Amino acid sequence: MTLSNLSPAGLMVVVLLCCSFLLNAQDTVRISLPEAEKQFINNNLQLLAEHYNISIAKAEKLQAGLYNNPNISYTGIIYNPDNRKLFDISNNSGEYIFNIQQIISLAGKRNKAIKLAETNIRISENRFFDLLRTLRYSLRTNFYTIYYLQHSIQAYLEQINALEKLSTGYDELRLTGTVSTKDALRIKSLYYSLLSEKNSIQNQLNDAESEIRLLLHNNKSYFIPDIPDEFLRDDAIRNMNIQSLIDTAFLCRQDLHLAENNLNYNQQNYLLQKAMAVPDITLGSQFDKRGSFVNNASFFSMGIDLPFFNRNQGNIRSAKLTLEQSNVQLQLQKEIIENEVQLAWQKIASADKMLNAIDTGFTASYKNVMQSVLENFQKKNLTLLEFIDFSESYRNSILQLNQLQNDRMQAIEALHFAIGKTIINN
Repeated sequence: MTLSNLSPAGLMVVVLLCCSFLLNAQDTVRISLPEAEKQFINNNLQLLAEHYNISIAKAEKLQAGLYNNPNISYTGIIYNPDNRKLFDISNNSGEYIFNIQQIISLAGKRNKAIKLAETNIRISENRFFDLLRTLRYSLRTNFYTIYYLQHSIQAYLEQINALEKLSTGYDELRLTGTVSTKDALRIKSLYYSLLSEKNSIQNQLNDAESEIRLLLHNNKSYFIPDIPDEFLRDDAIRNMNIQSLIDTAFLCRQDLHLAENNLNYNQQNYLLQKAMAVPDITLGSQFDKRGSFVNNASFFSMGIDLPFFNRNQGNIRSAKLTLEQSNVQLQLQKEIIENEVQLAWQKIASADKMLNAIDTGFTASYKNVMQSVLENFQKKNLTLLEFIDFSESYRNSILQLNQLQNDRMQAIEALHFAIGKTIINN
């Protein structure tokens, strides 16, 4: 039998079996958020790559502190036509010149370059920890997304299993004429609709799981989030003051410290560029065996550029404008952070308000009622339209509740991301 000969129901079963096989080919791992974060810190390749930039910046500081190398040159005769000798460097008739020079930097250029390199190290560290903040946010939000999508899929599976049995029974009753073809097709249509909706949610779940596996550098596991119920109901954030959260963000946000260090870097670069306008001195010494006004002549030399044309004007002007720009960017970053904290706080308040309006026993009671409705429908105490209407209401209610709970956790993580610190740990 080929796939083209299968019925739509049979084809759907094959697809689900293939999906199940792929999932079973991976290890199924229950994992808590702290465990996931630990694996993330130890294994994430993007963090590892970014951490190299800190080491690179430290190497650049080492380079900035090095002194200029002295320059040594030697000039010797190739052929002496008087005595017809090659490379004649003898005391009686030979000639050679030996020269040594050293550049001396003025205006503190070396120290200014070292300070600039030190600030660049701090900038690299800020970028690393800001990347860590961003990737951790992605890890935590996907973790909760997976948790609630798996719960939503479970709700679908319960209805799909019930409808599959019901549809099979109706197909048998339709053959005996006990139920109409219209009712049997309506049940089967609802069954296929649930399979399609469940598949759509499964695709969302697959996307979130793919991101988790990439963050944990683990493509061989299928993760099941393990979250304590009391953590999901934790309301400690409600008791926190918004201004204290903003102050915490100003202390903890690495992108703000990055903007501050960029300002420091540009201030130091401005001073360095001004110092570069001061020319360096070149000191030297020379020994000439026979080519000067006396034999075995020794000379001292000193040279300096005359800053008539190039006084580094363009670089100084550019550094000054960059400094003014970075000051504006720092003020902008502070406003962005304050707005992000306030927005996340408002989202938490809105999600809490919605969840507080829902009865805590809603899910369990609704599930029991759904079971009762299914039994009454099978006993013909309910019409098909009543059964379908309640099934859809039950499913939508479960999905909406999961979405509301997920929205709350996403808002909490947005607040953690906004202040740059996890204030409620799982």
